[in-house]
Amino acid sequence: MNMKRISAERAVQYIKDGMKVGLGTGSTAYWAIQKIGERVKEGLSIQAVATSKASERHAAELGIPLIPFSQIEHLDVTIDGADELDSHLQLIKGGGGALLREKIVAFHSHKLIIIADESKFVDKLGRFPLPVEVIPFAVEWTLHSLQQLGCRPQLRTDGEKLFVTDNGNYIADCQFGSIDSPTDLQKQISGIPGIVDHGLFIGLADVAVIGHSDGSVAIVERK
Repeated sequence: MNMKRISAERAVQYIKDGMKVGLGTGSTAYWAIQKIGERVKEGLSIQAVATSKASERHAAELGIPLIPFSQIEHLDVTIDGADELDSHLQLIKGGGGALLREKIVAFHSHKLIIIADESKFVDKLGRFPLPVEVIPFAVEWTLHSLQQLGCRPQLRTDGEKLFVTDNGNYIADCQFGSIDSPTDLQKQISGIPGIVDHGLFIGLADVAVIGHSDGSVAIVERK
């Protein structure tokens, strides 16, 4: 049972003719893009933007019409995955390395729909290391500042090299353990120079579509 695929295909039902759509990044968003491509072939008329070069290539291969960001002011809906989410629809994102672009697209969307399998739904955020996008300049100082917040930051690698985002930055994966106050933590992280953005998505998600191993789907809406 592919829980990611189940949740993604259910979420695509929210997309209607004429919508401007944000395409997420990662293994669950992959299935959403696949389904959107099928619906476009069947006659669905939309315009889309992508949150990463990988998703943009995938969409183009499927014939999904892509438009420049300069030609639109907002999106009707964005469908994206999450590495963790709780009952308040607070998220950790960035496992795929596209958190900055994902956050920009989410911020400019009227509705953000998160798709995930049941393993991603947690009582409290923090089991998954929090990705933080940092600029290369003086990165050791930035990592030290992150460490002062009580985590173990580790620069992400890609083979033997450091992982580099589509924006030319690094990702520090920060193991905080249980995060008691995501709102406070995001303020503390954002106050450190050298940090571009972080994977805490607070107050952005509107709906979560969660696939379960028995084939069912649960819909969670932001309270």
